[in-house]
Amino acid sequence: MTDSKYFTTTKKGEIFELKAELNSDKKEKKKEAVKKVIASMTVGKDVSALFPDVVNCMQTDNLELKKLVYLYLMNYAKSQPDMAIMAVNTFVKDCEDPNPLIRALAVRTMGCIRVDKITEYLCEPLRKCLKDEDPYVRKTAAVCVAKLHDINAQLVEDQGFLDTLKDLISDSNPMVVANAVAALSEIAESHPSSNLLDLNPQSINKLLTALNECTEWGQIFILDCLANYTPKDDREAQSICERVTPRLSHANSAVVLSAVKVLMKFMEMLSKDLDYYGTLLKKLAPPLVTLLSAEPELQYVALRNINLIVQKRACDLLFALRATSPTTRPEILKHEMKVFFVKYNDPIYVKLEKLDIMIRLASQANIAQVLAELKEYATEVDVDFVRKAVRAIGRCAIKVEQSAERCVSTLLDLIQTKVNYVVQEAIVVIKDIFRKYPNKYESVIATLCENLDSLDEPEARAAMIWIVGEYAERIDNADELLESFLEGFHDESTQVQLQLLTAIVKLFLKKPTETQELVQQVLSLATQDSDNPDLRDRGYIYWRLLSTDPVAAKEVVLAEKPLISEETDLIEPTLLDELICYIGTLASVYHKPPSAFVEGGRGVVHKSLPPRTASSESTESPETAPAGAPPGEQLDVIPTQGDLLGDLLNLDLGPPVSGPPLATSSVQMGAVDLLGSGLDSLIGAPNFVSPPAAAVPANLGAPMGSGLSDLFDLTSGVGTLSGSYVAPKAVWLPAMKAKGLEISGTFTRQVGSISMDLQLTNKALQVMTDFAIQFNRNSFGLAPAAPLQVHAPLSPNQTVEISLPLNTVGSVMKMEPLNNLQVAVKNNIDVFYFSTLYPLHILFVEDGKMDRQMFLATWKDIPNENEAQFQIRDCPLNAEAVSSRLQSSNIFTVAKRNVEGQDMLYQSLKLTNGIWVLAELRIQPGNPSFMLSLKCRAPEVSQHVYQAYETILKN
Repeated sequence: MTDSKYFTTTKKGEIFELKAELNSDKKEKKKEAVKKVIASMTVGKDVSALFPDVVNCMQTDNLELKKLVYLYLMNYAKSQPDMAIMAVNTFVKDCEDPNPLIRALAVRTMGCIRVDKITEYLCEPLRKCLKDEDPYVRKTAAVCVAKLHDINAQLVEDQGFLDTLKDLISDSNPMVVANAVAALSEIAESHPSSNLLDLNPQSINKLLTALNECTEWGQIFILDCLANYTPKDDREAQSICERVTPRLSHANSAVVLSAVKVLMKFMEMLSKDLDYYGTLLKKLAPPLVTLLSAEPELQYVALRNINLIVQKRACDLLFALRATSPTTRPEILKHEMKVFFVKYNDPIYVKLEKLDIMIRLASQANIAQVLAELKEYATEVDVDFVRKAVRAIGRCAIKVEQSAERCVSTLLDLIQTKVNYVVQEAIVVIKDIFRKYPNKYESVIATLCENLDSLDEPEARAAMIWIVGEYAERIDNADELLESFLEGFHDESTQVQLQLLTAIVKLFLKKPTETQELVQQVLSLATQDSDNPDLRDRGYIYWRLLSTDPVAAKEVVLAEKPLISEETDLIEPTLLDELICYIGTLASVYHKPPSAFVEGGRGVVHKSLPPRTASSESTESPETAPAGAPPGEQLDVIPTQGDLLGDLLNLDLGPPVSGPPLATSSVQMGAVDLLGSGLDSLIGAPNFVSPPAAAVPANLGAPMGSGLSDLFDLTSGVGTLSGSYVAPKAVWLPAMKAKGLEISGTFTRQVGSISMDLQLTNKALQVMTDFAIQFNRNSFGLAPAAPLQVHAPLSPNQTVEISLPLNTVGSVMKMEPLNNLQVAVKNNIDVFYFSTLYPLHILFVEDGKMDRQMFLATWKDIPNENEAQFQIRDCPLNAEAVSSRLQSSNIFTVAKRNVEGQDMLYQSLKLTNGIWVLAELRIQPGNPSFMLSLKCRAPEVSQHVYQAYETILKN
């Protein structure tokens, strides 16, 4: 007979009977009684009154009975702490039992009894069990330490259990190692500041050895521990990846996902050009595909994790394409599209997730296959799924430009089905396609207008109104169509009302004579008859614009719209990196960091991927690059995400610490002391007196500003106090690459202060806030001297001009070219990167004039091989004008003489880091070509100084 009989009794007065049976001399009767007690406890009856009687049953050799008593103890010890002390002696005795199962049972139960009073009695038995000869006892004791630490952390530390636990990582038994790692990981999570898992290559090697032999849960513990380790270099990362890769073929899906997590993290450290990198990517696909043959719930977890991995690869490829010319790169799962095709019996949550991944994997190569599948889905019976499928077709059109025409054709076929909800979704996505490809597919507008009467959903009605307003000049009866919507204006949703107001104003600006009454009607409805503040405000703005300045109204309302991008649905890169570190956990299913759903923050540790390693798409990390290491080929690459993106998101937005600029910064770069003291010995010579900064004439060649914005702009050329040449603003970051944010700028130097003059333009449709800026390490230590101050939110189509003060006390790293500056700008939308070249003359300091003796001595002292000669062409200035113009940019004439009809100017300048450059400029009257000879202890700067000469003299 089974044990189910113990759960069927409902007799009254049972406690007294059980008490008598528990004190019986017969062992079988005792065991039966304890089973009845456990059954009653399990169904929720209070049997705590039997505590002393059950505890008396502990003194037995019967393992089954002992397990039952220990189970009772674990449940009631907390409510009967004084009674629980009675069991301590038995625990101590059982921990020395010859049977390892009883020793392990005792130590397991000790860890589960969460009573402060008896924890101190358990220390000695636990210590013995941690060093027990039987591995089963040791592995159980390891878990007990974590439980005891949760009850009394100080006691565990004082008793030295943590050190014993660390020693167990080197145990000969793999299961002991796995449990020790699990226990230490749990303790470390609750105390993030403690450095318990101080992993090193030796301990990692032991863990990898144990990985092959322990159980599946042991493997998960070890893999999770490995994921928290940061290898010292790419070679170690590759070695670990090679030893973890076999876990991808494990039958347990949790082991597979943990292995994927380790590989995804360590792949960041591998060079993308390695053959092994491509091989590893190919090995990741089959196990992920295999996970999709499990039950629906497991499929969903796998799909959510696959979604993250696909997005991560998309981000990496985007980063690579921005950084270098496109190259052939292995794309994970690109050949596995068919496994994401929806099956008829898939639950809706699996269908929607598969649909999302299909779109992310869509490319020119497979788009025909994807579109055929999506068109099939659009005829399904599940309305929600059909809507998503139609939207997916639109997303494909935006993502794969070559397929846009085919997607539009597919959408038109779906509209012809006349299924109401299909038509409405199709119109919504066609609006987005028009935004992505303006003036390309407008021929379909007539077909859309035929379905106007069938639209009853606000989003579809708003999309149709937008199309009519945007292309009003191509629709003969646009005024009639919009007027038909206006009849029920007050019954429409706010979304439709706002769109209708804007569309009619657009129509009026395009056809003013025919639509005057219509625009007056809509403005009256929006301002006088509406109580919605958003609608009323927009109506008043349009009314005032139209009545005061129709030209300005046209510029505002009919302004060129920024193109929409397929990147908008990607998870933000820093969050994505954090989620990759949590693959196989709830965070990867929710697509949220643990801090977003774990209450109290206990056990939540923010994780991030290691910095990207140098490869063809990124320069070497300044942390690991040897002195003089050659930088990357491209200019628009931020060397490592860790250095820049991570730091940028942790910017201290308080006021910067001000300090005197560094006179010298000695950094060895190869054989040349590029940023070294240069002529320190000469500068400090007793006969040298630093002259005061010379009076500087205004710069006649500066460009004239235009418009009101330039009237008060002292940095745009004319008003620059020092007269130093200022280049006109150039576009550094186009709106297409920064989700609507356009950044233009230039650099200025005035009265010894360097500034970056920025012009920020919002070409997106949403307000931009929370701006911050950070520079990457650069050759001269240029860094922002203050936070980026954008005092008000930047509204759509608004432009703001900002002068950002700079100093030269930032981190130094030699760049290629020398004047390359890599910048990251953050706002509420994303983090954006760009690179620009700053003119070297902004680094020419005001005390750069040498006296004649010092100039002569220094010229002779610098080796002849450091001399560089250049020709400046097409410069029709005489010697006086040249000297005056150069002096305005802190290039000082030390001496002038005439040799055989040639004017010889001997000049000096000093850079912010103390490097001196000496120049000899030969000017032949009447000849527009000059000869420039430059001497410097750091010859790398000569080319850039020559470029500064050319820039100053020709502008």
